[in-house]
Amino acid sequence: MKVGLFIPCYIDQFYPKVGIATLELLEKFGCEVHFPPKQTCCGQPMANSGFEHLSNTCNELFVENFSDFDYIVCPSGSCTLHIKEHLHDSTNEESANKIRRKVYELVEFMTDILKVETLQSSFPYKVGLHQSCHGQRGLKLSQMSELNNLPFSKPQQLLSQVSGLELVILNRKDECCGFGGTFCVTEEAVSVKMGKDRIIDHKNQQVEYITGSDTSCLMHLEGILKRQGLPIKTIHIAEILNSAEGAIV
Repeated sequence: MKVGLFIPCYIDQFYPKVGIATLELLEKFGCEVHFPPKQTCCGQPMANSGFEHLSNTCNELFVENFSDFDYIVCPSGSCTLHIKEHLHDSTNEESANKIRRKVYELVEFMTDILKVETLQSSFPYKVGLHQSCHGQRGLKLSQMSELNNLPFSKPQQLLSQVSGLELVILNRKDECCGFGGTFCVTEEAVSVKMGKDRIIDHKNQQVEYITGSDTSCLMHLEGILKRQGLPIKTIHIAEILNSAEGAIV
């Protein structure tokens, strides 16, 4: 299958290893992966700030870059959800509709489309899973604890296949970290307090790494961890799933 690799701005600029791990994972499972070099921001920051009407050119460019693929895959739940729910192009709405139906976050693509049941990966560390709001509540990557339904977690389903990984049970496994896109700028104090609360939960479980499917949330937590001088590291789930036996992270 022909896959278009959609890499968010902050991954491209600050965490390129996440994009590389995503590419390598998809290729391991037989995908023909293409990276449109002219892709830019999907427009989510503008939409979050109340300026969605100014993101039309972002939409048009996204449609231009990603119309010719069987699937579009992105290692970010928030950016994926934005495209699923907000991509429109007045000059080519038919293509925009098709893209909204075939864009997937990496974890859901691996579980729902590729049907991955076996991973040849190793990560011998104690890990806490941060389930980001967009992925959990928007893309339905995992069950919400307030619902009286059968529990499930697609990220956990994949992490359970990683050799040596010990996944801890958190006290509040689906609580927001406080990042919230531009929320962390407009409500800095609240955002930081929420992030500190999440870190305490992971710290109490003595994790070595915090992982998740949204680099933006991990970036927020990473900043707080560094300011507190804590030894806990953050790592995107793609890097764990792509990790090899004996690799040093």
